[in-house]
Amino acid sequence: MPPAPAEHLASFPDLSPLIVQLLYNRQVSSPDAVEAFLDTRLVRSNPFLLKGMDKATTRLRQAIRADEAIAVYGDYDADGVTATALLVSTLTALSAQVVPYIPSRKDEGYGLNKDALEKLARQGVKVVVTVDCGVRAVEQVAFARGLGLDMIITDHHIPSPDDLPPAIAVIDPKREDDPYPYKHLPGVGLAFRLAQALLRAESKVRVSESDEFPQEEELLDLVALGTVADLAPLVGENRIIVRHGLEKLNQDWHALRPGVAAMLREARLHPGQVDADTIGFALGPRLNAAGRLGHAMDAYDLLMASSSEEAAELAQQLGNQNRQRTDLTAAMVEHARNQVTEFSDDLIYVLASPTYETGVAGLVASRIKDEFYRPTLVIAMEKGQSKGSARSIKAFHITEALEQCRDLLVRYGGHAAAAGCTVRNDNIDALRSRLSDIARRQLKPSDLIPSVQVDMVLPFARVNWETLSLTKQLEPCGVANPHPTFASYDVQVRHCRSVGRESGGMRNLQLALSDGKAVWDAIAFRTRWLPEEVPARIDVVYTLAASTWNGRRRLQLRVKDLRPSQVQEQPS
Repeated sequence: MPPAPAEHLASFPDLSPLIVQLLYNRQVSSPDAVEAFLDTRLVRSNPFLLKGMDKATTRLRQAIRADEAIAVYGDYDADGVTATALLVSTLTALSAQVVPYIPSRKDEGYGLNKDALEKLARQGVKVVVTVDCGVRAVEQVAFARGLGLDMIITDHHIPSPDDLPPAIAVIDPKREDDPYPYKHLPGVGLAFRLAQALLRAESKVRVSESDEFPQEEELLDLVALGTVADLAPLVGENRIIVRHGLEKLNQDWHALRPGVAAMLREARLHPGQVDADTIGFALGPRLNAAGRLGHAMDAYDLLMASSSEEAAELAQQLGNQNRQRTDLTAAMVEHARNQVTEFSDDLIYVLASPTYETGVAGLVASRIKDEFYRPTLVIAMEKGQSKGSARSIKAFHITEALEQCRDLLVRYGGHAAAAGCTVRNDNIDALRSRLSDIARRQLKPSDLIPSVQVDMVLPFARVNWETLSLTKQLEPCGVANPHPTFASYDVQVRHCRSVGRESGGMRNLQLALSDGKAVWDAIAFRTRWLPEEVPARIDVVYTLAASTWNGRRRLQLRVKDLRPSQVQEQPS
């Protein structure tokens, strides 16, 4: 990143130049933007700015007053599960008659399906509100209306360019006609906005302050879990909500939901250790594992558990499934690597095989995309038609590419970087061919070279606890707000060894790095470097983190890339 102009740095005399530079790198440069970014107070934004929110709230409150059954129809990933738990708990607190429904990933697939809607109608449900799905389900919503179901859609995926579902309300900030200023809420974020609208409408008619009334802030732990696990951008509203949600997740054991407490114990974590990274590598995968290898209702039941005994059993089950998922993914990735050799010249990999499991196809696609830096679609072949999951690189909008293949697909949807689809088996070859044509037209050779964005060059003399403390002002970090990344040149490698399990030629390296004065611990995850191949002097790109080992807290460099030192030796 280029350094901020001196006059820009001088315009923020009360801030550390390091913070000013880091914000400048993230296009946060005006005084108002800087103040807003560093202001961590929870802003009570107006949920009724979302188009359709007033109609949705009105219909749900009518159903509550008439004691009509309401179904909350979610998705089987962590975003959908947390959104379902959030909205069910809110409606229950408002005395609604609520039925949760999350489809089976394997048997039903993503989104609304007619069999499920018929089942809910037979159960006496009158209103169905979706979370994290439904914005493209035009046919299914029309079918539901024929069954006498009133449909409310809340979704954050990109709507169809042709039509919206014929629902009472379609709440999606990505609608072209939606005035809501923040477009990047995940499914659980939209469920939270709907819960806010319901709670605020109810607060206006409560006649007694002694009436028990849930508070919005009580829901923020669920919002943080789902937002981070869904890889939603951690900027704007998402960042502030997640920051406050993390505060709830780090309360004392007795203040946590029983399911969250049990999940932390099973993952060998304690309150105070939960941050966005922890959700990403430990908690989110456990919530997702239920939907991948079993049924997502188990993850929902964990979040809704009322006793520690029930929660402990479910947390153990999800932990076991997560370990099975890890082993299964490793085997599937190895199979995918072998397939890649057949299509090594393609700019997008479309890998189809009955060997792939639907529940881990997205994980396999993500690993292959990261390893080979190509957009990747992994299709788990079944009889007749199959489901695929895609992950993409920055330069290739995968959902827009699938849009150009819609005549070959049964259904599809997603974001710029991730998507899912269903395709008839006899169309797989045609789909591969067309996606390859699209990729050849859109991608340049430079798009296929991974790069590491460096915030600034940092001499090892400035690697210290104070620098780490300053960088934490940017947290929570994640998508669109990455951890501050630094480069240091010509550092000495005092020690290097491989740690952990090697997989597919990738390994973890533990290093000791020095500038001749201080020595810092460093760890490089999933690198192709062999310990004996690492040069004695290197240029290194890294983030800073605190690590605890045997009760001792240490500053650690998390290495993102390294190369032989490019510093030229001075002539003698």
